[in-house]
Amino acid sequence: MRKLWFGKWKWLKRILIVGVGVGILGLVMVLGLNWYMKTSVRDSLYSLEDSGEVGKVDCILILGARAYSDGTPSLVLKDRLDRGIELYKKGISDRILMSGDHGREEYDEVRAMKQYAVEAGVPAENIFMDHAGFSTYESMYRARDVFEVKSLVIVTQPYHSYRALYDARGLGLNAYGIPSKETTYQGSWILECREKLARVKDFVWMIIKPEPTYLGESIPITGTAAATDDEGEGWDQTEEKRE
Repeated sequence: MRKLWFGKWKWLKRILIVGVGVGILGLVMVLGLNWYMKTSVRDSLYSLEDSGEVGKVDCILILGARAYSDGTPSLVLKDRLDRGIELYKKGISDRILMSGDHGREEYDEVRAMKQYAVEAGVPAENIFMDHAGFSTYESMYRARDVFEVKSLVIVTQPYHSYRALYDARGLGLNAYGIPSKETTYQGSWILECREKLARVKDFVWMIIKPEPTYLGESIPITGTAAATDDEGEGWDQTEEKRE
């Protein structure tokens, strides 16, 4: 009996050692890829004060985040919008591309984003809406292939800017990042942990480069923003769905 117990303990010990080893290897891989992604795009990050060094770009891309049912942007989204509007008023570009989640009729990030910017003084005709920006990667892919963007300034939180820039640069876009202000959000540590894992996912995505959920006909950023207005004859996801 004692011999049998000892044998089981040896196997458990081996499994534990292997498990710890795999865990350490996984942690090293996650941290290593995070370090690589951040260092590879750091020279493309600018502060608001240094934004003049960027020059003119095709558009200011503001990435979506949670909006409440009454159309009010969450604090995370508000910070992004405020920085994007500041850049618009500084003349970085005369076009803003709002990219967010409008995958359900009852949830519309981009409409809330556009309304906030219009109320801040940005002309509606200069605001393009990407209703199918379901992820950072998809927002960059669609900016390139649907909106025919070649150069852009990306606006999001500092911790998110590295991944957004990595995706944009990997897809051939001439991209710069000017992050929103530093803010401590509720559950910030969860956002940071989630972002570390998301960087690993997007590292893989940039190797295989899958098509986004939706594509469709081109809506050049140099054209009219009315083509993206879902209240008229604009965006219809049933027409854009990938075969």
